[in-house]
Amino acid sequence: MARAVQIAPSILAADFSRLGEQVSESLRAGVRRIHIDVMDGHFVPNITMGPLVVEALRPIARNFGAVMEVHLMIEEPDRYLGDFSRAGAAAMTVHLEACPHLHRTVHNIRALNAQPGVALNPATPLLMLDDILAEIDVALLMSVDPGFGGQKFIASTIDKVARLNKILVERGLERIEIEVDGGVGADNIGALARAGMTIAVAGTSVFNDRKSVTESIAILGTACAAAL
Repeated sequence: MARAVQIAPSILAADFSRLGEQVSESLRAGVRRIHIDVMDGHFVPNITMGPLVVEALRPIARNFGAVMEVHLMIEEPDRYLGDFSRAGAAAMTVHLEACPHLHRTVHNIRALNAQPGVALNPATPLLMLDDILAEIDVALLMSVDPGFGGQKFIASTIDKVARLNKILVERGLERIEIEVDGGVGADNIGALARAGMTIAVAGTSVFNDRKSVTESIAILGTACAAAL
């Protein structure tokens, strides 16, 4: 049976001149998870933000009891886990492709009292999660090649989500969240929800110049509810 879906707005798509305002509006609209994309210009071809942004948003997230999750699209993430933890990150996701000692990295995240997550690029097969799956709280499937917001959704991700959900059920690991990141919007969020996604990272489908943040989150929530 499909589970309820959390909307996790990705601030990469926000208007940084109004970042606090837009995050606050997301939280007032019912969101309780804020997604923060961290890119280093090495693992992915872009440079974004670091612990200072997390620290700046911490008082806002705390007021609403929200989780700030950092998606570490960086090389050598272990070097920065402590910094992000001190800044206020309560969930940290690293890329399998960037971590040669993944069990150690996941253990280090949990030791900081944060939710450990592991992300897979679109072309990375699910079998690569086999030996780490039971150790994590979040499995994040990229539905675009990481590096930039606003990319076109890779449709085969829906089947990948369904296959991962089947694996979790078979292993009794339904506690693990299935997160999808990249090109998620009203046109595909329902199919992803039915396939088993439980966290939808939404960037330009939340932060855009067509509708308010509140309206955009409501549209995504309605699409999920209708699908389930």
